[in-house]
Amino acid sequence: MRVEIWSDIACPWCYVGKARFEKALRDFPHRDDIEVVHRSFELDPGRAKDDIQPVITMLTRKYGMSEAQAEAGEDNLGAQAAAEGLDYRTRGRDHGSTFDMHRLLHLAKEQGRQEQLLDQLYRANFAEERSVFGDDERLVELAVAAGLDGEAVRAVLADPDAYAAEVRADEREAAQLGASGVPFFVLDRKYGVSGAQPAEVFAQALTQAYGDRAPLTIVDSGDADACGPDGCAVPQH
Repeated sequence: MRVEIWSDIACPWCYVGKARFEKALRDFPHRDDIEVVHRSFELDPGRAKDDIQPVITMLTRKYGMSEAQAEAGEDNLGAQAAAEGLDYRTRGRDHGSTFDMHRLLHLAKEQGRQEQLLDQLYRANFAEERSVFGDDERLVELAVAAGLDGEAVRAVLADPDAYAAEVRADEREAAQLGASGVPFFVLDRKYGVSGAQPAEVFAQALTQAYGDRAPLTIVDSGDADACGPDGCAVPQH
């Protein structure tokens, strides 16, 4: 069964939600049968690469909240992250375009290192002091730490068209599925779970989706030739 997760590196609830989903998946008895695929979703699509500002400033301007409200929200997120064993800097982070990071995640997917790169990006953005925005060499370092080749990463970053279509395709598909925010989890293309739900909710969704998988319907006229363990049918006419 496939689980697709639409998320953005700039989304704190995606960071927390990933940890909660993984907690549910660790305890799921059929976890070895689950394929997890991460898909792109930008909270701020079209943002210029050099448009970087403090998170608190972004929150006050975008949502019209006071600085005290923005700081209280960050404190709450820090507590939620800590409850999942995640580090979270509640002050001093910044916000910017995540488009290049999503492009690199598609490169990483091709090389089987998508999960590793996503974890590196999340940790760097939410827990480490050095910014992940506006610094290509910072992204190269993180990608190399995830097991990617540095020169291949630089080549993608130098070409704004590299994997751009893949990112946009993910985002169009999210819209078609009805996702207006992230994290957004799609299980077997039959069930959707929105938001950083508790691990218990993810566990219930996994159990329901796995149990509801439709059995294969065989269409067979009864007289078609085929090969099997005992060999191939020999034409009689």
